[in-house]
Amino acid sequence: MEEKVAEIQKGNTQLLSEVLEDYKPFVKKAASKVCHRYIYDSDDEYSIALIAFNDALMKYETDKGASVISFSEVVIKRRLIDYVRSHQKEKQEMLFEPGGESLETAGYLEHNQSMKVYHADLESESRKDEIARYSRALNDYGLSFNELAASSPKHKDARRNAIFIAQLVISNDEWFAELKSKKRLPIKKIEKEVEVSRKTIERNRKYIIAVAVLLNGRFPYLYEYVKEQLS
Repeated sequence: MEEKVAEIQKGNTQLLSEVLEDYKPFVKKAASKVCHRYIYDSDDEYSIALIAFNDALMKYETDKGASVISFSEVVIKRRLIDYVRSHQKEKQEMLFEPGGESLETAGYLEHNQSMKVYHADLESESRKDEIARYSRALNDYGLSFNELAASSPKHKDARRNAIFIAQLVISNDEWFAELKSKKRLPIKKIEKEVEVSRKTIERNRKYIIAVAVLLNGRFPYLYEYVKEQLS
């Protein structure tokens, strides 16, 4: 699939049409998981999901760690969540437009509450999926999701330094390539560029790697964790 995507991104429109047709069942299944119901060809949600899949194929990058399918699922899910939220906003605006008072307020409020529960479920499912993807990414480095929190430096300054090093690693193509290929930090090179001792870098090695993997991937919910560590 990755080879097909590479050809599509080079402008192979015929192959794009074939992939979109062949993967319609996948698109419907991905949309159904978000909407919690069967998706028909005539549904707006299906059209949105298919466009999202097309966009995912065009934007996919092989060096981000995720497969084409897992990346596409995330794009489809986010696009549909945005659609549901936008649809809810339109209903809210209708209620307060001239003449909007004719809507059944009680029924609207019930619908509004249902949508809130629905959004909470979607967000919870998205977080679970993200944690699962992140855990799989960490497994390549012999780490687990729990180690991100367990190996976190106790002092704020130490955490800031570790996160800064992780940012340096992913911004340096040579360092990050070495991390991905050898599954270890290029500590000798890092210590020449930062005012942190080798001993400290080695002590926080797991945390730095875990953060680097997180920052390089597509993990918006988990990224909030890193932002909290910097605040």
